[in-house]
Amino acid sequence: MAKIKAGDQVIVIAGKEKGNQGKVLSVRNERVVIEGLNLVKKHKKANQTTGAEGGIIVQEASLHISNVAVLNAATQKADRVGYHIDEAGVKTRVYRSNGEPVAVAQS
Repeated sequence: MAKIKAGDQVIVIAGKEKGNQGKVLSVRNERVVIEGLNLVKKHKKANQTTGAEGGIIVQEASLHISNVAVLNAATQKADRVGYHIDEAGVKTRVYRSNGEPVAVAQS
């Protein structure tokens, strides 16, 4: 079960983008797309029927979820995430290091 969700602020902990931070745009099949990181150039062919232009498009490629960790805003370090269920039965995500709740992503 992935504990990283779209909108989370994350830090890359392995690979060529190690140490960089960004916001998660999407999570799918154990892979995450991070805003402004792991940029690749994609060559797109023009399509006359739809009117789409061809050219070279720069876009974000996905990273494996094991190569990123949630960024703890208080410590500015990578942190693990757990869950806490309160008396009312509300389940919230919390940082493992200090038990503080993970900030809810604002879209």
